[in-house]
Amino acid sequence: MAPHPAARGLMDDAAVLDWPLGDQLVATHDMLAEGVHFTPDCPPADVGWKLVAVNLSDLAAMGARPRGVLMGAGLGSRQGLDWAQALLRGMDEALRAHATPLLGGDTIRTGDGAVLGLTALGSVPAGAALSRGGARAGDDLWVSGTIGDAGLGLEVALGRRPAGNGGAALLRRYRRPVPRLALGLALRGVASAAMDVSDGLLIDCARLAAASGLGAFLDSAAIPLSDPARASGVAVAALAAMGDDYELLFAAPPAARGAVAEAAASARVAVSRIGQLAPGSGLLLDGAEPSAMGYRHS
Repeated sequence: MAPHPAARGLMDDAAVLDWPLGDQLVATHDMLAEGVHFTPDCPPADVGWKLVAVNLSDLAAMGARPRGVLMGAGLGSRQGLDWAQALLRGMDEALRAHATPLLGGDTIRTGDGAVLGLTALGSVPAGAALSRGGARAGDDLWVSGTIGDAGLGLEVALGRRPAGNGGAALLRRYRRPVPRLALGLALRGVASAAMDVSDGLLIDCARLAAASGLGAFLDSAAIPLSDPARASGVAVAALAAMGDDYELLFAAPPAARGAVAEAAASARVAVSRIGQLAPGSGLLLDGAEPSAMGYRHS
């Protein structure tokens, strides 16, 4: 699973990685806890995939190219060897899909539930990293893909929504998000600000706007929805407050609309213009404050 030369056959105490000359290091670390970020009955291969994907999504939001990951796995008392091997298979699927090597890590036993961590390392040309700040008043707000699918998928996983009629597709969006790495790379020099959507489109739009000292104004009719999400009967405002989409949210000046379209085409992912940044603070959806925004970390 770790054949990259930098891993040194997992025989040494640390990996030794060659670094691209002139590039800056981009590092991120996210964790998944059983019962919080995945259900106890979630297939371990899906847990492994998601562990990789959520970290690579952070690199995508920075416009970084992945260079490797380091894993820290705390396995609970209920997880045996078969579970651990399936977890690694899911990780390997995600890493291969995104041309990213595993450089090493550590595995321990924890309490009842599993707690998993991953550190992802990426590179970006000096000064080219995207950030949440940097947007200006009048910039368009864009988002990739579709919104609300993962939140509905969680409801399927919890048995609150039937698995039929598109439920399987929603469940996959929750368990196997796709980091928008190609889009992040293509947006370097185009986007004025960017982040990934993890806690809900509305709250993350507010965060991006606040980082630039601006207010966000969104049009609910412009928020992209999948067919299963449209058929769910859930209001757009509620879908936009659901988390785990791991799409890219970004700002760009109106003059860059053509460049945004080219970036989306090169990355082979749809993007939608959902609103605008303007002087002020907070977020308005169709001119009003939403009743729910999304997940807030305590």
